[in-house]
Amino acid sequence: MSTLELLWFIIIGVLFTGFFFLEGFDFGVGMSVKLLAKNRHERDALINTIGPVWDANEVWLITAGGALFASFPEWYATLFSGYYIVLFLILFGLILRGVSFEFRHHMESDRGRNFWEWATFIGSTLTPFLFGLMFTSLVRGMPIAEDKNIYASFGDYVNVFSVVGGVAVTLVCFLHGLNYIRLKTKGPIRYRAQHVAKRLYPVLFVGLVVFALLLWSNTDFFDKRPVSTLIILLAIIASAVVAAVGTYKDKELVSFLGTGGILAGIVILLFNGMFPRVMIGSADAVRDLLIVDAASTPYTLKVMTIVTAILLPIVLCYFIWSYYVFRKRINTEKIEG
Repeated sequence: MSTLELLWFIIIGVLFTGFFFLEGFDFGVGMSVKLLAKNRHERDALINTIGPVWDANEVWLITAGGALFASFPEWYATLFSGYYIVLFLILFGLILRGVSFEFRHHMESDRGRNFWEWATFIGSTLTPFLFGLMFTSLVRGMPIAEDKNIYASFGDYVNVFSVVGGVAVTLVCFLHGLNYIRLKTKGPIRYRAQHVAKRLYPVLFVGLVVFALLLWSNTDFFDKRPVSTLIILLAIIASAVVAAVGTYKDKELVSFLGTGGILAGIVILLFNGMFPRVMIGSADAVRDLLIVDAASTPYTLKVMTIVTAILLPIVLCYFIWSYYVFRKRINTEKIEG
């Protein structure tokens, strides 16, 4: 394995980490539109908290997909051969969320707004659940044939481990959104978000224990990388403790960084367990797909590295600037109907 191949495997992991950290609270706010807000002013305030940033956050996913296609074409092809329907449903959820914000804004009747608010909720819930289901089923192992295509049955996609993974990612995104709402709003909805988060942390800790046990019984992570896997799991639990303490002591930023750390830790855990593989074959599979088998040519990786070194600082500066510009809290009492 060359240095560039390793570098781009890490970059793909970083891009997905950034996506879940930033888009995770977008999903949580989208769920809160129906689960937390009690009137139109509060729903307007919630949508306004992510209005300036949600589409920019999705750039991380688009970049991750493009980088995956360019740097590891065999990984991209094998992934789509088995997960085409799942990825199509994820795309549907993302589109549904995107159009719901715009159409709701133009609705004049309560019935029309209610319809698109449900579309926001469904898109925001469906997408992280499917991401969690896909990644956990992927690391459990899929039947990869000699032609590098996946020929899987329904049980390979939907099983106890993958469903728990999907629910866990969805729950953490919801908590991440609640902590973001506490950071960005004033008034009763901010305190309601804190109250709901306090009730959800016990569920989160139980879920993390169940997820760790299923990870141990359904993957080879503890056989191949016992030390790093255990360290990352402890870091995830520590992030959950930090988030809970921040919520109980009313420290919004601490809570927000804690739930973001959980999402980042889950992505790092999965990439660490896969290495040096990019797709894991199940017990009856012919082979795993390795980084060296899936990578592009050295020339392609070299050109991509140069372009990334030039453009990445510019993109990061734009992100920091946009969050700085829209840093103020939103008061629900000052939202116009």
